[in-house]
Amino acid sequence: MTGTVAHVFAAPGAVSSVPGTGVAGLGQVTLALCIVLGAIFLCAWFARRMRNISSGRAGAVSVVAEVRLGPKERAVLLQVGSTQLLVGVAPGQISALHVLAEPLAPQTPAAPGVEGISFKSLLRKSLGK
Repeated sequence: MTGTVAHVFAAPGAVSSVPGTGVAGLGQVTLALCIVLGAIFLCAWFARRMRNISSGRAGAVSVVAEVRLGPKERAVLLQVGSTQLLVGVAPGQISALHVLAEPLAPQTPAAPGVEGISFKSLLRKSLGK
């Protein structure tokens, strides 16, 4: 034992192979990251597409309008056939509020800035410009 040194924990083959560094290693890491991100976006697109396809089959019910009443509460106007229902939606509860006798036509929202002062003009005014 005096003439030979025993390397119990070191594997000679593993120590001699060093992974690529520099520009080539950075390129490989970047390529792998792009592949993983592409796969994630592809899965998200596919899931969204499948949800739209499945909801397209149940065309008897559609959302005409919705208004947020709080952070988790909202009022939703649903079109079911020729009947419109106003329902209240809260976390864990959906309540029918009213059945409309005459269906309402959906209104398109006005363009931003038409209602009054825009955020841009308010910011300029506060900065003194």
